[in-house]
Amino acid sequence: MAEADAGGWFGDGVATFGDRLAAAREAAGMSREDLARRLGVRAGSIAAWEDDRADPRANRLQMMAGMLNVSVGWLLTGQGQGLEGPPSEGRALAPAAAAALADLREVRGDLARLDARIAAAEKRLRALLGPAA
Repeated sequence: MAEADAGGWFGDGVATFGDRLAAAREAAGMSREDLARRLGVRAGSIAAWEDDRADPRANRLQMMAGMLNVSVGWLLTGQGQGLEGPPSEGRALAPAAAAALADLREVRGDLARLDARIAAAEKRLRALLGPAA
């Protein structure tokens, strides 16, 4: 494991908590069921966390980080002790492939920002509509 930076494969603007959890679990050679058993939760909980439909409690997060040999900070933000990214298998990407990956990262960041704006707008609308919403 290496000290990962926020601008890499698993940075906050590129990957979600669920992306980082799934990558760390796979790098540790564990299935969802294996991790669930070790944490004392259901495999469905792991699936929900990896799909960003739910968040683990702080005590489970700390246990997971230890089991997966990454820091809690890395799981949450992509900064700190964690994975650097997929192995390069000893070959460099073609310039066109590297450009396509850069475009995908940018689009993913744009989507994350739009998702946050949508959530904020929904929250404001619910507050304006009151309990009837």
